[in-house]
Amino acid sequence: MIVMKRRSAEPVVSAVKALVDLGAWGLALYLAAWVRLDFVLGSVPNRGLLGVFGVAIAAQVILGFMVGLYRFRWMYGSFDEVSALTVTAFATTIVIYVFNSIQDPQIIPRSAILAGGLAALVGMAGARYLVRLMRERWRRPDPDHPDTIRTLVFGAGDAGAQIIRAMVRDREARYVPVGLLDDDPAKKRLSIAGVRVLGTRADLARVARTTNATALLVATPTADNELITSLTELAAQADEALMVKVLPAVSELIDGHVDVNDIRDVNEVDLLGRHQIETDISEIAGYLRGKRVLVTGAGGSIGSELCRQIHLYSPAELMMLDRDESALHSVQLSIEGRALLDTPNLILADIRDAEVILQLFNERKPEVVFHAAALKHLPLLEMYPAEAIKSNVYGTLNILDAAVRSGVERFVNISTDKAANPISVLGYSKRAAELITSQIASTASGSYMSVRFGNVLGSRGSFIHAFRAQIENGGPVTVTDRDVTRYFMTIPEAVQLVIQAGAIGNNGDALILDMGKPVRIADVAKQMIKQSRKDIKIIYSGLRPGEKLHEQLIGPSEIIQ
Repeated sequence: MIVMKRRSAEPVVSAVKALVDLGAWGLALYLAAWVRLDFVLGSVPNRGLLGVFGVAIAAQVILGFMVGLYRFRWMYGSFDEVSALTVTAFATTIVIYVFNSIQDPQIIPRSAILAGGLAALVGMAGARYLVRLMRERWRRPDPDHPDTIRTLVFGAGDAGAQIIRAMVRDREARYVPVGLLDDDPAKKRLSIAGVRVLGTRADLARVARTTNATALLVATPTADNELITSLTELAAQADEALMVKVLPAVSELIDGHVDVNDIRDVNEVDLLGRHQIETDISEIAGYLRGKRVLVTGAGGSIGSELCRQIHLYSPAELMMLDRDESALHSVQLSIEGRALLDTPNLILADIRDAEVILQLFNERKPEVVFHAAALKHLPLLEMYPAEAIKSNVYGTLNILDAAVRSGVERFVNISTDKAANPISVLGYSKRAAELITSQIASTASGSYMSVRFGNVLGSRGSFIHAFRAQIENGGPVTVTDRDVTRYFMTIPEAVQLVIQAGAIGNNGDALILDMGKPVRIADVAKQMIKQSRKDIKIIYSGLRPGEKLHEQLIGPSEIIQ
């Protein structure tokens, strides 16, 4: 087989750049001398000027290579390249100036050299700008191509500027910006990469009509649910309803920069407006790094995310316990990229089995324990209350007893807002687990605490999944009551709270997240239906046994500190 190597175009491009720069120097020096000598052609010393030009060639090429100008180190026409070009032109001007000054007599006036250096810099930079402009125009996608989506961008800030530049530089881009919207009056006449601000959110329908836009991109990573909901409703009211896209929150971005690949659909988290709480990484790393950590219920929604995040803090050993072998397979695959189920960090066990749990703790000696294993589906536990007692109460007691006997340093019990002033089997069983944890904390040598939070978006059994399935099947969507409200948080936010609790919680505490205002379930259902653009009815079935109309975070007999 004969392999042919393609010759790199970089040396050719560098040579062309050098020739353009030398041409700029020659023209600039001649014109500067001609102007300085009162536009008299015969007064320009051509032979002497050739000597000056020769020095300029040598200085520009040598200095250009020294600073990397002709070694393809920077993007064509970038700020870095122009900075290097400025340094090179300045240094070359000094060399020419010195050479001319030591001649007797001087070849051309010194002022002509200074003016020529400035003119040469403008010429060299201008040539680069024209090439870059032509390249960007060639790369710019065609907004009238049948495969492109004409997009209005809301937000003319840093994120808006980044995403627009990324969109116009990709000829194959799916989303093509045709206009900007921003509520800031100071940005009324702003233009970014040729895309102008055409109005505010109030002008959305008009601008969509005049630009033939079919999509709206909310380019504001800090947008709250009120802004997204408002823009979603306005987009739906346009002559041709616009699809709404968003950018991820700043905390979700890898390097703080947005790209076309970051554009995504509006989800329930955006509509509910939950902004994740950032934790102090140094605090977390301080008590997890180098420790033997055990997570019960590791295959569940919270448990699996706990394992993924704890893994990032380099524990000495991460033990993942669950009675569901398929769940253990999934969590190992998500962390390690493989799931052969043949490593000792996976523990198949039931927290109801006190003997097995005690043996495990005595052999593996975990130092930090996150207890996430529990039964949590309220209606089912109302039908089978004994199961709730076996898992949520006796199972927790088994874990706590083994933790105390083996000398666990930190123990975090994961609870729920239904434990506050409970009226359901789930609430009573989780409240009992909290009280047992608090009681043991008063005598144990380590730190034992509970963390209480509300409904978790996207967790298994979440009503969001039920609503989504009902909408996909054409409805109807079932809501228990028109006025029922719940507190919400995302899975990453819940896990951050749990992990941070181990760092800042005091022995015996029950930590509660301030989750803001509760959200009406009916409003979420309406928003999801509106997003689907389907005509779907909502049926109100009535509260089930054990359900509250409004959840509480703190019971009447509990003390807030």
